[in-house]
Amino acid sequence: MYSNMVQAANSTADLLPLDNQAIAARLYELAELLENRQVNPFRVRAYHTAAETVRDLDHPVHEILARDGIAALTELPGIGESLAHTIERLTTTGKLPLLSQLRGHSGGEALLATVAGIGPKTAARIHHELHVESLEDLEAAACDGRLARLPGMGPKRVRAVRDSLAGRFRNHKPPALPAMENVDQPPIADLLSIDNEFRRKSESNRLLQVAPLRFNPTGAAWLPILHTHRGDKKYTALLSNTPRAHELGTNHDWLVIFRERRDGGGRWTVITSRFGPLNGRRIVRGRESECAAHYACCPAPSHVP
Repeated sequence: MYSNMVQAANSTADLLPLDNQAIAARLYELAELLENRQVNPFRVRAYHTAAETVRDLDHPVHEILARDGIAALTELPGIGESLAHTIERLTTTGKLPLLSQLRGHSGGEALLATVAGIGPKTAARIHHELHVESLEDLEAAACDGRLARLPGMGPKRVRAVRDSLAGRFRNHKPPALPAMENVDQPPIADLLSIDNEFRRKSESNRLLQVAPLRFNPTGAAWLPILHTHRGDKKYTALLSNTPRAHELGTNHDWLVIFRERRDGGGRWTVITSRFGPLNGRRIVRGRESECAAHYACCPAPSHVP
């Protein structure tokens, strides 16, 4: 899911109050667990709708609650009084009794067995031998090679697992950003300065660290995130936590920069160039020629991790 973007697992590493992505992730999980038990589909859909509504909010739920109270949540699309109380509890405590109950009932294995290429026996082995508890843990195991090392999990079955999980996560992805050709492009100097600010503050442990949903089996808060401004525009920057970045070992190199939707939206990725005249330089993917011109005018060496 937007995915993405960033949420804490249900552990002591949670940052309270929960942010919107963490709340939405739990609502999605609750919907999936209920769907696996063949609960009334309208109830399942209600949790999915609530998750999508929370995910798309422009303001944090905890700010809405603090400013206008729980009644303000009932005015949002698809959220009635009962769901409003559920969201309030998730926001303030990070926990939900029904979700804990369903997690315990499934033991993780029932959820794993719903993935293509995995039956009940294989799900039990994955759960006990690889300590996989969730679909996000399973995706990490499929990408880092642990799943392929499990006897009976050949390349074809692992590929089926990865394809199945990709389909599920796409169903929960955040709203699409504007097409880049329609985006007011920020100056290259601004993007590279955000990259430099992120790395400088990250190295000195001055950034908030959050616990991503994916590739984070322990639920630890390890992913640094920067909120900053360039002029009157607000940006958020964080390291790429995608399957591709983990496969290539670039998850500590690729920096994804988002601009707030109210400021026109947009997403850019800054990487370290590995070839050509910009080898070793930090560059904005897709805007290499502008980066070359920037460094020609500003020859000082770029910050390389």
